[in-house]
Amino acid sequence: MDTRSVPQSEALSWSHDVAASVSRTFAITIDLLDDPMSSYVCVGYLLCRIPDTIEDASHIPGPEKARLLARYDAALDPDDPTTARSFRDAAVAFEPEAPEAPADWAVVRQAPRVFDAYDSFDAEVRAAMRPPARELVCGMREYADRAPDGGLRIRSGDDLAEYCYYVAGTVGHLVTNLVALDVPPTAAAYLRERATSFGALLQLVNISKDVHDDYRSEGSVFLPRTWLADEGVPQDEVLSPTHRAGARAVVARVIDRARSHREAAGEWLRRLDAERGADTAAWALPYLLAVATLRELDGDIERTFTDEPVKVSREEVMALIEACTAENPDLDALRRRVADGPFHA
Repeated sequence: MDTRSVPQSEALSWSHDVAASVSRTFAITIDLLDDPMSSYVCVGYLLCRIPDTIEDASHIPGPEKARLLARYDAALDPDDPTTARSFRDAAVAFEPEAPEAPADWAVVRQAPRVFDAYDSFDAEVRAAMRPPARELVCGMREYADRAPDGGLRIRSGDDLAEYCYYVAGTVGHLVTNLVALDVPPTAAAYLRERATSFGALLQLVNISKDVHDDYRSEGSVFLPRTWLADEGVPQDEVLSPTHRAGARAVVARVIDRARSHREAAGEWLRRLDAERGADTAAWALPYLLAVATLRELDGDIERTFTDEPVKVSREEVMALIEACTAENPDLDALRRRVADGPFHA
């Protein structure tokens, strides 16, 4: 049991309030956690969301993104004098007049508040969060350097794996580091071996369902160039109806890769349940939503190339929340039911 307490500050209260405006789905995960873990994960999520907003900004040239991300990493470094305010001041110069994601840019503007909430945590908690957060930022910086004109192009299957590690596997490790503060070393080692798969599963599902949105809103193509070339699809023509059959085949490969992480992600979740049952519902929900989204993609892969997003119904989300929060949920049985068809309580 976590016996730490978190001083309730204005910055921490604001962090909880703003999380829901940034991501309703992740806000549910935060709400399903007990404090102090709820606060740790909330602030950790916002710490990662800020650089993600910079990375996603197609209007910022790659070299400028890299410089902003370097400044943000320096602000996270306790031995560097760079402050969150200096990052904020540099970043807001690039805020669009009418951003497509206004809540995300609101968090960028309030970066000092997020850092104030982070600084309110015990030293060991900050030390658990800092390395994966900084690794995420450094990875994003490397990819920004590769995309001088804004849009990112993934080169190969190995490149896809590396990208997913930096933007999502690191988040799995951040959560695992927090859990590891209160579980035996053997359990912590088991979870760390599988943390990357938990994050990669969620990221690969997002890549599979968001092909149209990623290209139109960010100018990015996360379907590997070599895989597209195998199907005769130029990467810049990934949405062209002329190449639809080949592009579908590549999305199917990404879906297969997502499924290859499903078992290890499930093992991570089951061990978490054994060690910290109170946290299970919070992380079972995104896992089961990923399984449900894969099912929806199987039924209509064509929608990933359109402006009609592939998504799980609100009714199913609510039913899954109810199932996850029931006493002693059977996670394997839930996964099988969700994979077979829309879940209803």
